[in-house]
Amino acid sequence: MPDKKQDLIDQSLQDLNNDGVDRRGFLKCMAWAGTGLVWTMSGGIPVSRAFAKSGGKGSDNDAGKGADFSFVQISDSHIGFSKPANPDVTATLQTAINKINAMPHTPDFIIHTGDLSQLSKPSEFDTLDQVLKGASAKQIYFVPGEHDMLSDNGEQFLQRYGKGTKGTGWSSFDHKGVHFVGLVNVANLKAGGMGSLGHEQLEWLEDDLKGRSASTPIVLFAHIPLWTIYPDWGWGTDDSEQALSYVKRFGSVTVLNGHIHQIMQKVEGKVSFHTAMSTAFPQPAPGTAPSAGPMKVPAEQLQQVLGITDVNYVVSGRSLAIVDSPLAG
Repeated sequence: MPDKKQDLIDQSLQDLNNDGVDRRGFLKCMAWAGTGLVWTMSGGIPVSRAFAKSGGKGSDNDAGKGADFSFVQISDSHIGFSKPANPDVTATLQTAINKINAMPHTPDFIIHTGDLSQLSKPSEFDTLDQVLKGASAKQIYFVPGEHDMLSDNGEQFLQRYGKGTKGTGWSSFDHKGVHFVGLVNVANLKAGGMGSLGHEQLEWLEDDLKGRSASTPIVLFAHIPLWTIYPDWGWGTDDSEQALSYVKRFGSVTVLNGHIHQIMQKVEGKVSFHTAMSTAFPQPAPGTAPSAGPMKVPAEQLQQVLGITDVNYVVSGRSLAIVDSPLAG
């Protein structure tokens, strides 16, 4: 096994032994905060909202009204992770699935943006499959995270979730006039290093987008952010600029990522970038800790750490504006 793979495994095993909040406090707050995002598409314009308390204006009951369709993004389940920061990641993933199932409008599908597992063990994927089997949305699209490629370079992932994909798991599909592209930027990843798409995948992406009308809404999704958030922690993708050059001509582009376990967003012209919260544990804000990793917080502070925001994408001229409001208070 290459040293870089062993470095990632060693770091994962070290994470399992760190201290954190107690299980009861974590699960209580996770149930309050919820995890994941529900996305609606209306006229090619994406609108996202975090799972919120049921009822009331802006709640999940309003999600989907007047929309062409909706889908849910979840990320970073890390099944197999069991340190005290969250000794039961299966339960918190189940919380997210329960919230999906409680939505008044069943989403058309779910997108999981990687790190399904902690150490890419078959038993971890088995557990994930059992939880996801209960989701009301039966179609689920996956891209791998670096933890899904630790022990076997992603062979298990591809066998289970990569049927019909290219290379290390990239693919695209169309749904009700929107073109979705799942990208892989965690293959051959160095410990702590930036993500990389690679020449073969970039050529495929350019070809995949050729011939499509500029009015076609595009959704790109990958594990590591496709915009540079904090290179010291590897929070970005080395060759994302080339990939994004292929979508400049499109009128509506949404880029969905995970990996950093917190919501961050920005808008560049017609391109909206959004990273998702983890269903497993939080990570520190960029540069606020010696390194990235599971963030240890007292149980009574966890609501604030996981206080997911309600992010609405609103048409403003030719670009999209983000209205960001906290879930609590």
